[in-house]
Amino acid sequence: MSILGPMKTIPSRRPLLSLLVLVGALGTACAGHFDPATEDPVLYDREHPPQILDMQFEVEGAAINAVLYQAQGAGPHPTVILLHGFPGFEKNLDLGQAMRRAGWNVLYFHYRGSWGSDGTFSFLHVIDDVAAVIAAVQEPAFAARYRVDPEGLALVGHSMGGFAALIAGAESSDIDCVASIAGANLGGFALAAADSPPVRAGMAASLDSWSGPIRGASGAALVDEVLMNRVRFDTNGKAALLAPKALLLVAGLLDDVTLATMHHDPLVEALRAAGADSLETEIFAEGDHSFSGQRIRLARTLVKWLDDDCRPAL
Repeated sequence: MSILGPMKTIPSRRPLLSLLVLVGALGTACAGHFDPATEDPVLYDREHPPQILDMQFEVEGAAINAVLYQAQGAGPHPTVILLHGFPGFEKNLDLGQAMRRAGWNVLYFHYRGSWGSDGTFSFLHVIDDVAAVIAAVQEPAFAARYRVDPEGLALVGHSMGGFAALIAGAESSDIDCVASIAGANLGGFALAAADSPPVRAGMAASLDSWSGPIRGASGAALVDEVLMNRVRFDTNGKAALLAPKALLLVAGLLDDVTLATMHHDPLVEALRAAGADSLETEIFAEGDHSFSGQRIRLARTLVKWLDDDCRPAL
């Protein structure tokens, strides 16, 4: 796995404004006057400003497109890898901006075969792409160039991205913080659909109807992939690996895509049975699958969890 050179470069600057870094980059330092979900930082660090940087990573010969929302301040900054769903119409970049205002770098990327990234889409590729990006941001050259704290990484995913965050987070010893927002349990779906051709056909049709930005995989092929990997794709089965980590699970009662009773509640039960002491859960009574009317509350929930449970000690 290698990095294809970023399309923009960062000019070198001398770290002159340490006070601005401390106050401006760590949003919670001004909690009484500054709400990262709705307000800009109190101070602006001209020496190390926030930036948006486009780049590409290479995974098995395929270039995947990425954007880094770089936090202001000399850093190094804890960094969120933000994972979108299938196909990714809701990219949650408003959440990315809120997390950056709170002092976190936010790296957002498109999986192979999605939204112009090279290669072929598959759920296995999604998990492998997440693992490859985790490794890339920890490389010393990348971390130094982009003000990344390689010891302070978190995965935050929505829908299929929540599934990917849970599976990749469980399988990575480098990730201590995982948030799943309306996360899907693809393995749980497979267990329910294995002996039901109508359920499989319905899921395949749904995937096909959403797959405009996806290249190389039909709905039927994706359903077959899920069935073949039902054990690995079962988020409930990852409870023992996830239990030692800081976890945030968010669900919406109006969500008709990843129903809380099917995807959220069983995972919460499994995690509690596995002894997950750092598990936070929140159910939004008026939350649909994209939390369309609850974006500020969702941003505040996420930022508070990151600051309380995931920010590395100074």
